Amino acid sequence: MTPDAKRKAVAHLCNAHGVSQRRACATLNVDRSTVRYQSKRGDDAEQRRAIKRIAKERRRFGYRRILVMLEREKIFMNHKKLRRIYREEGLQVRKRGGRKRALGTRRPMIVPEAANQRWSLDFVSDALTDGRRFRIFAVVDDHTRECLALVADTSLSGLRVTRELDLIIADRGTPQTIVSDNGTELTSMAVLKWVQETALNGITSRPENHNKMHSSKASTVSYAMNA
Repeated sequence: MTPDAKRKAVAHLCNAHGVSQRRACATLNVDRSTVRYQSKRGDDAEQRRAIKRIAKERRRFGYRRILVMLEREKIFMNHKKLRRIYREEGLQVRKRGGRKRALGTRRPMIVPEAANQRWSLDFVSDALTDGRRFRIFAVVDDHTRECLALVADTSLSGLRVTRELDLIIADRGTPQTIVSDNGTELTSMAVLKWVQETALNGITSRPENHNKMHSSKASTVSYAMNA
């Protein structure tokens, strides 16, 4: 039983049966110092509003990722305090069930008018003749339609993705915007920290079918040849 629940139980016993606080504590085996304790916590209303706002914008983010987003806004707090507020506000991420559907209203994409205004990131997958799966990480400039990178490997982690993006930026400069799907590689802690260090506005999710990531062999080869 939590301290708050113990205080409520003692108060109920005192009010319902007219007994003293000392007797109620003895009956329920509760320390009187617990009942008389006065919280010394400061006002965290501003922090709570920021946490709830980020959780609403990033519906699949847990408290660890929200902590990174808060640090980007120069809001610093202990991760234990963040977790407590996160749980008290009921912001825990629910398990996905059934078909994935877009949540909320998406903002329309602005057509880029120059190179380096917007890059698109995507993954396509296929299998070798021996059955081993591999993936291709593709980066495309949405204005010039130039393919800036095609990285193929059996494993492409979020850290690997940031290294490849650093190589492109070193050669082409930093883009104004990056759009992608909601793949796990692009919502990892490594990518969030990279966005913070690179001073980007974030990686925006684009409104498209997530099933496009899982292409057949023919579409994978065609994508690589035509990009």
